[in-house]
Amino acid sequence: MSKKQAILEAATILFSHKGFKHTSMNELCRMTGVAEGTIFYHFQNKQELFLAVLEGIKSEIIHEFESYLEATRFQTGIEMMEAAISFYMHLAGTMEERFLLLHRHDAYELARANAKCRQHLEEVYECLAHIFERAILVGQEDGSIGDVPPRKTALIIFAMVDGLVRFNTYDLYHANALYNELVVLCRRMLENKKSVE
Repeated sequence: MSKKQAILEAATILFSHKGFKHTSMNELCRMTGVAEGTIFYHFQNKQELFLAVLEGIKSEIIHEFESYLEATRFQTGIEMMEAAISFYMHLAGTMEERFLLLHRHDAYELARANAKCRQHLEEVYECLAHIFERAILVGQEDGSIGDVPPRKTALIIFAMVDGLVRFNTYDLYHANALYNELVVLCRRMLENKKSVE
């Protein structure tokens, strides 16, 4: 692993657990074993480092989801939706620190003042919402999903799934304990009532 990559990995951990404001460059130096000058050789300042971390998270999440959807075949759109929900929860578990960073308030405070930060966050959430929307559109084509507004419904489902992931993030409730109920509710919300009758 290159020094730059080691800095990004360590910064991801620190930003995830301490937030942008409370992550110090001294702590990053101790964690990586590199001098502060080396960090600033690769990244002009802490904000640029945070943006690089955020861009890396965005790329990883998008890559993981696209790879999964390309490699998996679905019989129906509703099956695709259930798989997307399941994979989102799986990804949040395997990329825990990345999702922890996405769920921190710091990122959104910075996004108010920094257009690039806002763009990265929007692209992550746009990609995820689009996956749910795509499943709805596929389901409406094959008849497994009823006449619901695709974009708005996708955003509602995404908010529910991400809300459960946040329970895990903040150690409030084990999200997997609600997985079956979530899938049943989504199915009821989406199912084409005409095809069920």
